[in-house]
Amino acid sequence: MSSPAQEGRTGVQLLSAALLLLFSGCSSMDVIMPNSINALNGTTIKIPCMFTSCYKMDPNMFVMNWTYQETLNDTEEMIMVYHKKKGMVPLRSDRFGERVTFAGNLDKNDLSITLSNVQIEDEGIYNCNVRNPPDRITGQHGIQLNVVTELPPPRDSTIAVAIGASVGGALALLILSMLVVKCLRRHRKKELISEEKMEEEDKLDAEVVAEEGTKHKNSLPEDL
Repeated sequence: MSSPAQEGRTGVQLLSAALLLLFSGCSSMDVIMPNSINALNGTTIKIPCMFTSCYKMDPNMFVMNWTYQETLNDTEEMIMVYHKKKGMVPLRSDRFGERVTFAGNLDKNDLSITLSNVQIEDEGIYNCNVRNPPDRITGQHGIQLNVVTELPPPRDSTIAVAIGASVGGALALLILSMLVVKCLRRHRKKELISEEKMEEEDKLDAEVVAEEGTKHKNSLPEDL
């Protein structure tokens, strides 16, 4: 089975794509599904697929099928097909047997399927192919199913927040330390400049005093 986080991401992807198509205007057929999904070996997985169209579905003209292929280079094997009288009909195969069932809602343009007792051999690409006349374009999208023996543990957002806060605090301290050092260096530089300026002024004053003394001495009358 898929994890709650994965189901949430899939739902958000489908909703975002549907809203984007809704607000961008209806132009043609489009099939909406995520690019990949993970399933735990031995569990049941829902493989989502929805479609949008400028026209309401006509049961007598609607055409749809699901196909499976191990890789992009392999031949597609049909696993489910739409029948105008029977609706969505699973096709029994040696690989899947009766493990594929319809899990969508045609009235809501939901063409999702369910694969039960997932096996490692079920890995591959599942294609959702749709035609909804009078739309002339055939909508098609494939999803990569990855089968794993164990799902990764859910990430603890509290730990992530704590780590983020620690890193942020460390960066803040580092920046503050750099600012303090910079201010101290600037203050020290100003002190050095002030000291040098005072020394120059003292030296200049001494030279002025000496020069004045010399002028005063030269201005005294000589003894007769």
